[in-house]
Amino acid sequence: MTELFYTIMFLLSLGLTLVYTFLWHKHLDVHFTIIFILIPISNMGYVLFQRADTLGEAITANKIVYLGGCYAPLFIMLSVFSLCHIKVNRWVRTGLTVISSVFYLFILTMERTTLYYKSLEYVKENGIVTLKKEYAFVHNFFYVFVTFCFMAGVFAMIHSYYLKKDVSRKIIYLLMIPNLVAMITFFGGRRVIHNVEFLPAAYVFAQTFYLMIMHRVCLYDITDTGIDSLVEKGDTGFISFDFKYNYLGSNETAKNIFPELYHLTVDKPVTDHAGFGEKITTWLKDFKADPTKNEVHYDKGEQSYLISINYLFDGTTKRGYQFFLTDDTKNQQYISLLNRFNTSLQDEVAEKTKHIVEMHDKLVLGMATMVESRDNSTGGHIRRTSDVVRILVGEIKKNNVFGLTDNFCKCIIKAAPMHDLGKIAVDDAILRKPGRFTPEEFDKMKVHAAEGAKIVHQILEGTEDVEFHIIAENVAHYHHERWDGSGYPDGLKGEAIPIEARIMAVADVYDALVSKRVYKERMSFEQANEIIMEGMGKHFDKRLEPYYVSARPMLEKYYSENDS
Repeated sequence: MTELFYTIMFLLSLGLTLVYTFLWHKHLDVHFTIIFILIPISNMGYVLFQRADTLGEAITANKIVYLGGCYAPLFIMLSVFSLCHIKVNRWVRTGLTVISSVFYLFILTMERTTLYYKSLEYVKENGIVTLKKEYAFVHNFFYVFVTFCFMAGVFAMIHSYYLKKDVSRKIIYLLMIPNLVAMITFFGGRRVIHNVEFLPAAYVFAQTFYLMIMHRVCLYDITDTGIDSLVEKGDTGFISFDFKYNYLGSNETAKNIFPELYHLTVDKPVTDHAGFGEKITTWLKDFKADPTKNEVHYDKGEQSYLISINYLFDGTTKRGYQFFLTDDTKNQQYISLLNRFNTSLQDEVAEKTKHIVEMHDKLVLGMATMVESRDNSTGGHIRRTSDVVRILVGEIKKNNVFGLTDNFCKCIIKAAPMHDLGKIAVDDAILRKPGRFTPEEFDKMKVHAAEGAKIVHQILEGTEDVEFHIIAENVAHYHHERWDGSGYPDGLKGEAIPIEARIMAVADVYDALVSKRVYKERMSFEQANEIIMEGMGKHFDKRLEPYYVSARPMLEKYYSENDS
């Protein structure tokens, strides 16, 4: 039964290693591979040990078992450090490997010296083979070393869990379980029932978890997976040369752009290919003379390609040159179109200018949407606030005591999506915090109003629509000012606050109240109305009250039909 148990564990560990081999990826840490090699060998030693008929055979099998015992704890610890993004100095890593090897040398000479075992006796009872051993001082040091490896791994995981944000918590959980099981089994459960060692089962358990870790670990290697995705997607071509202009390789996309690459031989100079070689070396010489000349356009038929040249790095060492080829046809067509604008008739220029303005508006809206995606809202805030402003302005114009012009109304509706652009300057940890801010956090959040005004000013600088520029900048800058002067960023009071910012304030607060957030559910219309009405004359301009009241049915209908 004992031999059967060890045989099953050996076959399982071998099978898991074969699965690892099938799923192996270059992103995996080398320590993974060593662990998956060591475990089946060590488990095979347990099988051979039970089949031993002499003391010599038992000792040989025990030496095979110790391959895992000496090296597996070390490489498990190093894999933990690697996955936790904790760098281990190469001399420390080498020193620890030497220590493991020294212990294994003592094990290899166990029958000829008394440094590891003082005595060894072969015993076989009821078909179960055991070695009666009297431990020597080296064995005690070995246990100290194994304990150090396990505890160092545990401390690394605890440190990463609480202090390192760039380490996956899921991977830490998956690492912690097999590490603890192996530690408990090694020290406390090696022989529990009928002289059966359960360490082989712990090894298999660990392999299973390492396969789960392996399945996830490649997702977090952003650099390599990003490059792999580019290569696999096929949109980007790659060509590499060494400093002597020898061809190193390319992908299919590059070969489709330059069919001449099919005729190049790796490690042969590109200059061997007339024409194409001259073209490549000219680009490389220009880049070498002036690294800022790192972009070249190459036209092939109706297609235009952008060739970006950079150094080829091996770690931090420059080893040659790398070409990146991307389809730049649309950009070149756009540039060509702009050139034609400069020579076309005035009416055509006006038409295209209108199109550019629309593109500009979409860009601004896109920026606002991007900023909103960082916030802890559920989305749609900029669209809804624009519609609320439109509804409020529509009511104000019916009895226009503020004297708003049609162009002013158009401008404030158009400017509404820009009111929170300044949040791009606020740190994610604050912007996405699900709850109340501390005073210090709120002070940092408040900078978004002034920053938003700066961004809007820069975006609209030079625009011919001066009125829109002023309105948009005021909306971003002052929409958090309060009628009683308690707002921010400048503490403006009463009519010192631009009317466009006063209108925006009502729309912004109303949407925040009746919309769902990550940290709160939407408020009922009755509750929201009560808060808005209480704020009239304090938070909001009291003269806006009748227009809000008349707009309220339309607002509630709008939010009912556009449930957020």
